[in-house]
Amino acid sequence: MSELLVLREPTGWGVRLTLNRPDKLNAISASLREELSAAIADAADDERVRVIAIAGAGRAFCSGYDLSEGQPDTAWGWREVLGKDVEATLAILHCPKPVIAQIHGYALAGGLELAMACDLIVAAEGTRLGEPEIRFGSAPVTLLMPFLIGQKKTRELLLTGDLVDAVEAERIGLVNRMVPAERLADEVDALADRLARVDPDVMAPTKLMLNRAMDVTGFAAAVEMGLDLQSFINLSESSRAFDEIVRSDGLKAALAWRDARYDERLADAGTAPNRESAEPAG
Repeated sequence: MSELLVLREPTGWGVRLTLNRPDKLNAISASLREELSAAIADAADDERVRVIAIAGAGRAFCSGYDLSEGQPDTAWGWREVLGKDVEATLAILHCPKPVIAQIHGYALAGGLELAMACDLIVAAEGTRLGEPEIRFGSAPVTLLMPFLIGQKKTRELLLTGDLVDAVEAERIGLVNRMVPAERLADEVDALADRLARVDPDVMAPTKLMLNRAMDVTGFAAAVEMGLDLQSFINLSESSRAFDEIVRSDGLKAALAWRDARYDERLADAGTAPNRESAEPAG
């Protein structure tokens, strides 16, 4: 029997779901995505569950989508794959029950989008967050960030691919709370217990109200248009080059190419390189 990719831990307030690919920094494979979606749906239907928390096993919350999986070679192929990713992320946002992201280590790219789709984010001190996709010729899959922290800071993060630490993430409103790593689970437990005291027939419509407020500002349309554009961005020259290195030499070689290429461009511009130590992210 294969190992579960999403662990389910019943709690007094609901359920803690833990992404369980620690050797891959919980990179989101198609299988993990489907298991997580099923777990969210089950929790939404379970009357015993008042609150859902999502955590990551090992040394990171989630490093993003698994870039080692096969890549489509057409825009329509990309749109189909990315559409499934968007659907899974939005299922968290639209869940009638409150969802807390319990993050540590790294929350990158699609992993950060997963966290941003949650109602609240509690981050361990030292967590690194960001969407570095532009550095290998890609872009955010689910365009959540500008609706959470505004256009200017989003542009800075998405157009540079830079990461921020938990201190800065809390300052700009990307996370709700930063706590010492040893207190992370306890802090989430305490917060979930407070949320669990709200009756479901009040919580669900309140969440719906907040989601509709985002839609009024154009959120749903922006995500849909972003999905269309991302399908073409992933056929860009740099994206194709990255994918070819993955196929021929492996993911680590492709990531090394990405980092060296980015540092060279920074050096050409007379700016000191900002090399990140993060593992695969997409």
